[in-house]
Amino acid sequence: MTAPAPRPGIMDIKPYIGGESALEGVERVMKLSSNEGALGPSPKAMAAYGAVAADLHRYPDGGAGQLRQAIAARYHLDAGRIVCGAGSDELLGILCRAYAGPGDEVLHSRHGFLMYAIAAKACGATPVTAPEVDLTASVDNLLAAVTPRTKIVFLANPNNPTGTYLPAAEVERLRAGLPPHVLLVIDAAYAEFVTRNDYTPGMELVDQAGANTVVTRTFSKIYALGGLRLGWAYCPEPVAGVLNRVRNPFNVGSPALAAGLAAFEDVAYLDLCRAHNEYWLPWLTERLAGLGLQVTPSVCNFVLVRLPPEAGRNAAAADAFLRSRGIIVRAMAGYGLGDWLRITIGQGDENAAVVAALTEFLS
Repeated sequence: MTAPAPRPGIMDIKPYIGGESALEGVERVMKLSSNEGALGPSPKAMAAYGAVAADLHRYPDGGAGQLRQAIAARYHLDAGRIVCGAGSDELLGILCRAYAGPGDEVLHSRHGFLMYAIAAKACGATPVTAPEVDLTASVDNLLAAVTPRTKIVFLANPNNPTGTYLPAAEVERLRAGLPPHVLLVIDAAYAEFVTRNDYTPGMELVDQAGANTVVTRTFSKIYALGGLRLGWAYCPEPVAGVLNRVRNPFNVGSPALAAGLAAFEDVAYLDLCRAHNEYWLPWLTERLAGLGLQVTPSVCNFVLVRLPPEAGRNAAAADAFLRSRGIIVRAMAGYGLGDWLRITIGQGDENAAVVAALTEFLS
């Protein structure tokens, strides 16, 4: 008998593997592999999460009304054009399913987030990459890669895993150069960490005429709610209508909605998390560079570090050495960056432990 066969292309997908969390025989693991919030979630978010326990038998608000209204009020957006999802990953996947399919192309920069290619292949579309310049997305290269088959362009801004970003003027140039039928999706998962004057998440492009730009955001990074899976998208009205037709009716659970709203409203804790990153990101960057390592100019809560290519001192050897010291970072071979490691900004003692371990490794 022949087993049921998936659609063509499904078996070509290499499953996404998240950052590891445990090391055998290690009591305290310093997990710096997944860009999770160093300080953990807001205490108010944890309290809100616990408060819904008695109502878990009730379906959640399928429209995420309170959360959308809060987001709209802070950013001066139209709440009717905000769509919430089980993490921004879900929304990226829905956009691919809704706007791309067999014979279509989904474009992103060479070292963009791995989920873009997975989402494209899952709906039968072909992922296409454009070369970067200095590990930064290139507007010229992206525009040159557009063909009549291009349906979506994903731009992670800032980008994971490089930590680099495009200024607002460059993103606007990208939008202006794309054909009207191409949907530009700006993945701004790390927007809250960026303090540069020339950066915006891109909301202003969504409000321009044309109905062809979407911005996605997440609660998994600075809000440290990765375990609850909560994200949102700001869309033109027609795109929001499409997402609300395709998404599951109760795609975000009550605990995520309650904790997300409490985290979003705890501005003091958000400021604390940003201040932590603003101190430790340059601290870690300077000390790793002082070891003779190449470090990307990151604006996120992680750094991308290049190790020497020679055996015994390369990225694989450094990764193994760090693990022997209870430190898990992220190997980058899956992104085509085999000489590099991505290191999340952790708590102060964790950042110091990384520097000490790499100092010993390179000595």
